[in-house]
Order: sequence, then C-alpha cells, then structure tokens
Amino acid sequence: MTAPAAARFDKATVRALYDRPLLPLLDEARKVHLAHHPDNEVQLCTLLSVKTGGCPEDCSYCPQSSKYDTNVGAEKMLDVNQVIASARRAKELGSTRFCMGAAWREVKEGPAFDRVVEMVKGVKDLGLEACVTLGMVNESQAKRLADAGLDAYNHNLDTSRENYKSIIRTRTFDDRLRTLANVRNAGITVCSGGIIGMGETDDDRCEMLRTLANLEPQPESVPINALVPVEGTPLADRPPVDPFDLVRMIAVARILMPKARVRLSAGRESMTREAQMLCLMAGANSIFFGEKLLTTSNPNESDDLAFLRDAGLGTMAPNV
Repeated sequence: MTAPAAARFDKATVRALYDRPLLPLLDEARKVHLAHHPDNEVQLCTLLSVKTGGCPEDCSYCPQSSKYDTNVGAEKMLDVNQVIASARRAKELGSTRFCMGAAWREVKEGPAFDRVVEMVKGVKDLGLEACVTLGMVNESQAKRLADAGLDAYNHNLDTSRENYKSIIRTRTFDDRLRTLANVRNAGITVCSGGIIGMGETDDDRCEMLRTLANLEPQPESVPINALVPVEGTPLADRPPVDPFDLVRMIAVARILMPKARVRLSAGRESMTREAQMLCLMAGANSIFFGEKLLTTSNPNESDDLAFLRDAGLGTMAPNV
C-alpha cells in the first residue's frame, strides 16, 4: 500500500500547500477539480447504521462505544428487508451510493456477517453503489464482500499516526492500514478520510492527508469530517470547527488526490449554506444525504435539495 518513491509527497510539500493563503489555494484546487471531474456535479450518498451501539472500541469521538455513557444504546441488527427498503427510498430521493455501517471492532464470521453480505447483494440489485464500514476486515472476508458485489469499503484513518493513540487506544494505526490493504487486495475500492476538530495540530491534519495521498493506488473516496461533539464522549467539550479549516482540508485533499471523490461529511448541520458552498468550490463533490449519519444528525433531505437547486448544482446520475 505504499506509493513508488517518485510519487510520494513529503511533509514539507504538504505543509507548504496547507499554509498557502486561502484564495490561491482555492484557485488551484478548483483548477485540479475541473481537470478531473464534471463541473457542478454532486454525488448524493446515504449512510445507514445497520447495527448500532455496543462497540468495544474506545474511539474518543464515537457515541457508539460501549466505554462511554451516551444516549446511544446497543440495538439489534436490522434485517435485510429493512435495509433494502431504506436503500430503495434513498434511490428515489436521488442517492446513487448507499453505505451501511455496523458498530463492530472487526468482522466476525457467522450469521451477522452473512446478513451483511445479503444486504450488499440487495443494494446492488437496486442499481446503487454499495459501501460498508464494519471495522477491521481480513483478506478472506474482504473477498466475500467483493464476490457479493461491494463497490467500496470505508475505513477512516481519522488522524495522523502520531496523534492516533490520543484518540483511540483499542487498535493501532497499522491495524487501519492493514484493513485498507486487505480491501484493496480484494479488488474493492477504498473510502478513507478523517476527522478534524479533535484537538489535533495542523501538522496532524497534514500528515493524515499525506498518508492517504501516498497510498498506491490512492483512495477513490476521501470523506472529510468535522467533529460533532457528543455528550458522554471524551471529546464532548471540543469547540466547533472553523469552517475555513474544513475548506482548507478539502482543498488540500483535492490537490493531493485529484481523481478521488472528496466527500463533505459529518458536521454539515452546523454549517451555513455559504460555508458548504465554499467546500464544494474547494473540490468536494459528494455529500451525505439523509437526516442521520449513523447516529449523529445531518441536514434534512428537503433542505439539501433546495441548497443544491439554489446553487445551480446537479446531482450525479446512476452509473452502474
């Protein structure tokens, strides 16, 4: 999963890009975006929690961790028909990618994983891109998902290697990279990004993007999230993310990973329409669409459709 030496970005290069004045940075990001993607096209993605809560991991940002006392309790896994009904509704509203998340530390063989495989097949039968995020996955499990037709596996790096242990202690940064390698080797595209607003430094932000950009091949999908603080988690008292910081991260991601679909992800509910538009100008060309992102709130569908319409933006047509 490492890029050839000639293709690698060094720390100084990425930090110099990140430190550029915002307007010139936006100009370059916009130019890169237009060279690789259709103008004024936004992909709508819907994310559904198919197994909520009770996760044994201690990710400091996550209300689904069993380590913290939050308002998210452990729930039974959804059945396949419920998930397919949600996917069908998402498609009717304009989504072309349907993502399913399970609050697991890792995939384990058995009825629950068998059910996820059936969910993937059902989503594909609807003509949607299918994505899952299930925690760590080994090579044989990734192969089963690929055989079911899975398009993408989401497994975010979250932050830099150096900062990782201050956010998560129940797994390692190398565990993350190993899962991405297993997914890639199975022929599934990689969806991996991170979260800002967790107390990280600018260097941590740059290192996260540098690690992603130096993967070979680069991720096809890069979600950029702003922390949504949740009461009961260790990061509950973190201040709001400055929208300019999110714009800067998206612009740098776009320049470093020209062909990736950069996804404006968590944190949109607290953003103005103008801030979201700046993120799209910076190179984001996807939003998560629906009133929840797993367990945290998101703008409602009618507001998002009105925003896109007022901005003159079109939505991506199905491409399956």
